[in-house]
Amino acid sequence: MSGIKIAPSILASDFARLGEEVRAVSDAGADYIHVDVMDGHFVPNITIGPDVVKALRPHSDKVFDVHLMIAPVDPYIDAFAGAGADIITFHPEAGAHPHRTIQAIKAAGCKAGLSLNPGTPLEALWPLLGDIDLVLVMSVNPGFGGQSFIESQLPRIETIRKRIDASGRAVDLEVDGGINFETAPRAIAAGADVLVAGTATFKGGPTAYAKNIATLRGAR
Repeated sequence: MSGIKIAPSILASDFARLGEEVRAVSDAGADYIHVDVMDGHFVPNITIGPDVVKALRPHSDKVFDVHLMIAPVDPYIDAFAGAGADIITFHPEAGAHPHRTIQAIKAAGCKAGLSLNPGTPLEALWPLLGDIDLVLVMSVNPGFGGQSFIESQLPRIETIRKRIDASGRAVDLEVDGGINFETAPRAIAAGADVLVAGTATFKGGPTAYAKNIATLRGAR
């Protein structure tokens, strides 16, 4: 695996200073900016839409890693791509035809990711692994930040890592949920190469962001 990438989740940032927060974590060494989009329907929370992504885009040249926890997904792909998303990740449960959704994401000029909830069978991933650029393993049930890491996801991460390596393709294996200085080493050991970290990144305010990101990246 190449180096570990850190994707701060802006869900844990100060929403009153969102542009400044995105600039601060970008300057502090973030690799991706992770944007959690929730609709209050697919998951029990409502966050932001494409207009906010568009407003944030000038504040960072980092990869915008947009995680759509919405259903349906397809009608909103072009809006998020046009707003500046680089990667668009969706859940297979959010639509009847996930392969078509992947095609639509790529046609819009973005990389495509597939997200697996803790209870999503890995069988939902295997037929699509050859078409996607990122696998996002949720190590909490999606909807809210600050939850505890679900340890049962570690064997799933290991299994996915082996399949990615066997494929020979460059597919990010991202883990999101309960990632902190204690759980990051376990996720990395299992095979994760991108860590989504909200609370652990933004804890302590802007002067702490660089240290937080470096600590997460170096976790072993």
